[in-house]
Amino acid sequence: MNLFSPAEITANYAEAGVKKSSMPVCKMLLLGVLAGMLIAFPSCVTNIASYGLDNNSTIRTVSGLLFAFGLGMVVLIGAELFTGNTLIFISVLDKKVRLAAMLKDWLFVYIGNFIGSMLVAVLCAKFGWLSASGNLLATYAMKVAMGKMTMPFQNAFFMGFLCNVLVTIGVLLSLGAKDTTGRFIGAWAPVMFFVTCGFNHSIADMTYCTMGLFAKTVPAYAETAQALGMDLGALTWGNYFVGNMLPVTLGNILGGMFVGFTMWFGFLRKAK
Repeated sequence: MNLFSPAEITANYAEAGVKKSSMPVCKMLLLGVLAGMLIAFPSCVTNIASYGLDNNSTIRTVSGLLFAFGLGMVVLIGAELFTGNTLIFISVLDKKVRLAAMLKDWLFVYIGNFIGSMLVAVLCAKFGWLSASGNLLATYAMKVAMGKMTMPFQNAFFMGFLCNVLVTIGVLLSLGAKDTTGRFIGAWAPVMFFVTCGFNHSIADMTYCTMGLFAKTVPAYAETAQALGMDLGALTWGNYFVGNMLPVTLGNILGGMFVGFTMWFGFLRKAK
C-alpha cells in the first residue's frame, strides 16, 4: 500500500516527537525561523491575490486555495512549525517524551516562527512591496490586521481551536502518504478548509498582523489609509499580543492536543 494506516501514522508521530523534542535549541530556533517564513510567504500571496476583490466569499476561497501550499512546504522541507508540533502531545501520552521537553520545543519553535514571520513582514512593509496600486495593498494589509486584532477573545480562541484541529489533521494526513504528491495533498486540503472558513492560525497571524503594524509606521501608507477613512487607532502592538496572539495561540494548543489525544487514545492506547 502507498500509505500508512492511522495506527501507523500515530505510532510514527510518537517517534517523531522524540526527535523533535530532543533537538538542540539552536536547531529548533533555526528550523522554526524557516517555518515562519514558509508560512509568511503564502500570507503575502493571499494578500496580493485578494486586495482587489470585494466579495468576502471569493476572498476566502481564493485565499484558501493559495495559502494551503504553505504547510506542504513546511512538512516536506523538514521545518519546525509550532502548530503542528502540538502533536508532540502524542509522544507525551505514550510516555516517550517528558512534558518539560515538549514545552521547551513549543517555546523555542514558537519564537523561531515569530522571528521568521516578522522578518518577511518587515521587509515587505519597509521596502516597497506594499505600495502596489497606489498603496492599496498596504491599506488592505492594515485592514486585515485590525480585523484579527479586534475579534472578541472567545471568538479568536475557538477559531484558533478549530484551525489547529484541521492543521494537525493535515500534518498527520501528510505523514500518512509514502509519496511526495500524497504528502502534499494531505497537508493542502485541511489547510485550505480552515483558511476558507476564516479560522485563525497563530503563525499565519504573526505575518498578517505585524505586516499591518509595520505598514502603519510608513507615512505614505498611513496617509493613504486615513484618506480612505480608515481609523488606525486599533492597530497597536498591545491589541496584537492580547487580542490575537494570546487567544489564538491558546486555541491552537487546545486544538492540537485534542487531535493528539484522540489519535493516541484511538490507536496507541488500545494497542497496549
